[in-house]
Amino acid sequence: MIQIAEYLPPTPTRLWKLSKQAGVDYAVGGLPTAADCADGGAPWDYLPLLRMKQRYESGGFQLAVIEARPPLNRAKRGQEGRDAEIATVCALLENMGKLGIPVWCYEWMTDFNWLRTNLATPSRGGSVVTSFDNSLMRDAPPTAEGPISEDELWEHLHYFLQRVLPVAEKAGVKLAMHPDDPPLSPIRSVGRIMRSVENYQRLLDLAPSPMNGITLCQGNFTLMTDDLPAVIRDFGRQGKIFFVHFRDVSGTPERFEETWHDAGKTDMLACLRAYREIGFDGVLRPDHVPTVEGDSNEHAGYSSFGRLYAIGYIRGLRQAVYADSLGIQESGVRIQNGSAENGIDLVQLQVADLRWRLRRREALLQILPVALGLECHPSASNGLTYRLELH
Repeated sequence: MIQIAEYLPPTPTRLWKLSKQAGVDYAVGGLPTAADCADGGAPWDYLPLLRMKQRYESGGFQLAVIEARPPLNRAKRGQEGRDAEIATVCALLENMGKLGIPVWCYEWMTDFNWLRTNLATPSRGGSVVTSFDNSLMRDAPPTAEGPISEDELWEHLHYFLQRVLPVAEKAGVKLAMHPDDPPLSPIRSVGRIMRSVENYQRLLDLAPSPMNGITLCQGNFTLMTDDLPAVIRDFGRQGKIFFVHFRDVSGTPERFEETWHDAGKTDMLACLRAYREIGFDGVLRPDHVPTVEGDSNEHAGYSSFGRLYAIGYIRGLRQAVYADSLGIQESGVRIQNGSAENGIDLVQLQVADLRWRLRRREALLQILPVALGLECHPSASNGLTYRLELH
C-alpha cells in the first residue's frame, strides 16, 4: 500500500507530534545536525546518521528517505574538486545501506535550488502560497559561477552516475532524482535538464540500473504533461518511481502558483489510483502547502497547519482508492511462501489489488494463467470468480 510520510527536521519539533497525531508513521529526513557530528564526524558518516535515525525511531517514525545532499555544485559543474564531492555521496550511500535507509532524494539543479518570484501570493481565504513569473526573471543577473549549458550538465551527470550507482547497488539504496523547479531552461544563464518527461526517460537510459530512478514531484511533472496519471503509469511500469512529492499548481512553467491540494489543475484522485495500479508501495509526502492563519510563513511552503490539511486530504484519497478494490474476497488461508495448498478467490482480478492484499511484490510476476494453472469457476453471487494458486 502507498505509505504517507512527512518531511521532518532531524530534531524533534511540534511538527513531529502533529504528524504522529495525524497518523503519519514514516519520516523523510535531512542530514544529521552539528550536534550529531560533535565528535568530529561528517553528516554522511555512520555515527551521525545512526544518531539521527534513532531519534526518528524514538518519535515513532521509520526513516524512509533522506532528502538532503552533501555539497554537489562542483560535481554538477565538472569543476576541480568534484571527485571529493562524489566521494562524500558514496560515503552517504554506503552508510544509508548499513542503516537500512532505502532512498536518497537528490537533484541536479546548479547554483540554486527551487525558485519562486513571490513567497506570499494570496490564496484561498487569506492563506498565502508561493508563485513564479518568468517575465520577472528576464533581467536577473547570471549566477556568480557563470553560464553552463545543458550538454555540459548531461556530461557531468553521466560522470557522477557512473561512479555512484555501483556504490548504490552494493548498498541497496535507490537514487531518486527530483525535477528542476521550475521546469524551465535556462534560468539566470544556467541550464536545467530535469525539466521534461523525455529528459527523465533520457536519465533512466543514460545509466541503466535498478537504483537509478525518480522522485515524482507532481507539482513539477504536471507542468510537463497534460496527462500526469499516464506518466505515472509509464514510469511506474518501468519500476522507476522511488518516491513521490504529492502537490499541485495552477498555470504554466513560465507562470504558475502553488495551490491547496484540492484546488489545482491535477486530478489528484486519478494520480493516486495510478500509483495503486502500478503497485507503488513506497512513500509519498505532501509538499509545498499553503501558509494558513495562525502559522508562520518563515519557511514558505512548509507551514505546519497547512501540512496537516494535506495529510488529511491524502489519507482520504488513499482510503477511497483502496476501498474501490472491487471486492476481493478471501477463501481459505492467505497465500504464504508460495504454498500450492492455499489459495484466494478473486472477484474481478486486478494486479494492484492482488499485490496489496497479498503484501507480495512477486505477485505481479506470478499472474500467468498457463504457468499457474488458473482455475475459473462460476459463483452464484458474484459471476465469475478466479482461484489463484501459486506453484
